[in-house]
Amino acid sequence: MTGIDNSKFAETGYSYTLSLIQGKHKMVILYCLMEFQPVRFNAMRRYLGRISDKTLSQNLKELEADGLIDRKEYPQIPPKVEYTLTERGASLMKVLDQLCIWGEKNKPR
Repeated sequence: MTGIDNSKFAETGYSYTLSLIQGKHKMVILYCLMEFQPVRFNAMRRYLGRISDKTLSQNLKELEADGLIDRKEYPQIPPKVEYTLTERGASLMKVLDQLCIWGEKNKPR
């Protein structure tokens, strides 16, 4: 009997997509930006509810490093930072939107 080769899965597009959106907050952050962009840090924190500044900051940095969101810092006091989806991030929202549609059709009534 042969086993499943996990290294093959790691090379798939599905695995790559999951690596970008894995975690408790990333999909919610992306959804928030899709609906309300641009969004400032404190507004994002209020939208997500119970999330620490450190966790939100880390998630935003990861999404920015992956090219899904842009961070624009304005040179003013107090500091002002806004987040928006990149073109790449917006293209991912088409996929996440399909998850929403599936969920609406299949959630228990």
